[in-house]
Amino acid sequence: MYAVTDDGLAEEDLGGLTGVAGEAVRAVTAGGHAAVVGSVPLEVFGEEPLRRNLEDLQWLEATARAHDAVVSALVRRGAVIPLRLATVYLDDARVRDLLDERRADFESALALVSGRTEWGVKAYGDRRVLADAVAEAQIAGSAKGAGTAYLLRRRAQLSAQESVERDAAARADEIHSRLVRQAAAGRRQAATDPALSGRRDWMVLNGTYLVDDDRANEFAATVEELGKEFPGIRLELTGPWPPYSFAGVERTSP
Repeated sequence: MYAVTDDGLAEEDLGGLTGVAGEAVRAVTAGGHAAVVGSVPLEVFGEEPLRRNLEDLQWLEATARAHDAVVSALVRRGAVIPLRLATVYLDDARVRDLLDERRADFESALALVSGRTEWGVKAYGDRRVLADAVAEAQIAGSAKGAGTAYLLRRRAQLSAQESVERDAAARADEIHSRLVRQAAAGRRQAATDPALSGRRDWMVLNGTYLVDDDRANEFAATVEELGKEFPGIRLELTGPWPPYSFAGVERTSP
């Protein structure tokens, strides 16, 4: 199961899309909504084989790309609630049951994401630069005598090195708070696993933000401004993405 949208979805809207197993995707309708699904083999997507396959990073990457290609194509049509990778139901009847049971949830989620897109903002800290910036802030306006200034600087540097984790967290909190004010919704996610990202940078913020499409440029400008405002913190903006973080629909048992 890839996504849920309104029941106005037509067969031509699917445009010959193929899914994670190369299967043609189709619509299952009930409760005023349409679920976009594809039939996949249980020997690959059954509970036990799926658990093994999800530990295969090469398989996981290829499957995630195929899943996202379907969702991204649907997003270009209109408001869509994307489901997480490997959301599996045993048959169409169970999908229809889900659409009926969660009708109100799907209506709320579609209203939330309509006309909006997800953007990601990651913040990476540079311990040395951050410690130096904090130290400079501590000694600003202190005594001007050379000897006194040197002692103050050394004391501030040592203090900043000890508190760099706390100071980075405070800056990340401020950045997230400011970005949330520019968005319809925002969430802090767990730091990306280096095994998946291939990066060893010190990530202090992994945020996702649901932004009105007509305010995307304003949001990007805010990210750029915040990147200049906080020495030792580097911001990375990604997107636009389908609103995975704001779908409000978790996987349930088939």
